[in-house]
Amino acid sequence: MSHDRTRAGFKNRTRVADARERLLAAVAPHGRTETVPLTAADGRAVADATTAPTPVPGYDRAAMDGWAVRAEDTFGASDRSPAVLFAADDEVAPEGAVRVHTGSELPPGADAVVKIEQITEVGEEVEVFDAVAEGENVGPTGEDVAEGQTLYEPPHRLRPSDLGLLKSVGLEDVAVAERPRVSVIPTGEELVQADPDPGEVIETNGLTVSRLAERWGGDATYREIVTDDEDALRGAVERDLDHDVIVTTGGSSVGERDLIPEVIDEIGEVLVHGVALKPGHPVALGVVEETPVIMLPGYPVACIVNAVQFLRPVLREIGSLPHDPHPTRPATLSRKVSSEPGVRTFARVKLDPIDGRGADTDGASDAARDGDGPAFEATPTRASGSGMLSSVALADGWVVVPESREGLDAGEAVDVELWEVSE
Repeated sequence: MSHDRTRAGFKNRTRVADARERLLAAVAPHGRTETVPLTAADGRAVADATTAPTPVPGYDRAAMDGWAVRAEDTFGASDRSPAVLFAADDEVAPEGAVRVHTGSELPPGADAVVKIEQITEVGEEVEVFDAVAEGENVGPTGEDVAEGQTLYEPPHRLRPSDLGLLKSVGLEDVAVAERPRVSVIPTGEELVQADPDPGEVIETNGLTVSRLAERWGGDATYREIVTDDEDALRGAVERDLDHDVIVTTGGSSVGERDLIPEVIDEIGEVLVHGVALKPGHPVALGVVEETPVIMLPGYPVACIVNAVQFLRPVLREIGSLPHDPHPTRPATLSRKVSSEPGVRTFARVKLDPIDGRGADTDGASDAARDGDGPAFEATPTRASGSGMLSSVALADGWVVVPESREGLDAGEAVDVELWEVSE
C-alpha cells in the first residue's frame, strides 16, 4: 500500500455488501467444540444433532384430576344410570377406580381417567356419570418428546426454553461450538483510560466493541491501548494471531497517523479499505496468516456501525451461529433524512409511540404494525456526524437508507433496526 493514499483519500469506496462478501470469503467456521453444563449453554450454537435419550413424559400420566379406570367399565354410564365402581388404592382391577391428580402416573390396570366432576363418592364406591374411551384424559408416554427424537441441529442457537427441554429429557450438558476468540485493540496516542488532559480522549471504542463481541457470541479480550507506532501496532497484531478475529479501533483512515492499514498490508493482505457507508467509510478489512483483521474507524458512531456490519457476521460465521437479522420496528419518519447517492446511510433514531398505540421499543419488531400503519414515530437523533457517541447510545435503533436512495422523506414508513435489542 502506497503512501499516496494520504493524498488520494477514498475515491473508490466498496459497497457494503461486496465488502462483507470479501471478508466472509476469507473466513471459515473454526470447527472447535466443547461440552458445557446447561446452565452455561444459553446463546450457544449446538455442535451436533441433539436427541432425547428418554421420552417425556416417561410414563402414561393423568391429564387432569379425577379417577383412573378401565374404560370398558364405564360404558353406558350416564346421569340417570351411573356406573358403580369400587375405590382402590394403587391398582385398577375390573370395576375398580383409583383417585389420581393431574400429572400423576396412571396406575396399573387403568387406561382412562374420568374427570372428578363426573364422579360422586359414596362410601367405598364411586358413581361414574359419564363414559370415557380408552386413552381419554391420559397423557401417553412420549407425548411431549419421543425417545430418540431429534431436538436441535446445528447451527441452532440455544434459548432458555431449549435448555429447559434438554433438562427435561435427562441431559445435564450439551456439545456446543466454542466461542470465537476476539482480540480488541484500541489504538491512538491521544487515548487514555481515565483522567484525560487537554488533547487526550477517554478510550471507549475498545470497551464498546469488546462487549458487543461478547453479546454476539465471541470471547473477547480487551487489550491495552497501543500508540500510533508501526512497530507497536505490528507487535500487537502478531501477538494475537492465535485469536480467531482481531479488531482494531482507530487509525484506519488516510491521515499521517492512520498506520494500521499499512501495517496489515506489510504482514498480510488488505482486502478492502474504504466502504460506501455513512457514518464510517474509513473502515479497512484484512487478513494476516488466515486471521481476519477488522480495522474500525476511531469516531465512536462509525466504529459501532462498522462493527455491526462486519464483526457481527464474521463472528456468526466463525462460531457456526445462524446469520439472524436484527429485529426491526415499523415506524413513520418525523422528518427527512438526507443521504449521499451510492452510499448506505445509517440514521440514528429515537422511537416514540403514536397516540399511545405503541408498545415498549424493546419488543420484537413487527407486531406494532396495524391497519392504520406503524404505531411509532422515528425521530433522527442527529442528522450527520460520527463523533457523537450519545447520538447512538441514546437512540433506539437506526434507519438504513439504501445506496439507491437519496434520502428518505418525512412521513415515510420505515423499518427501524433495533441492533442492540437481541442477539
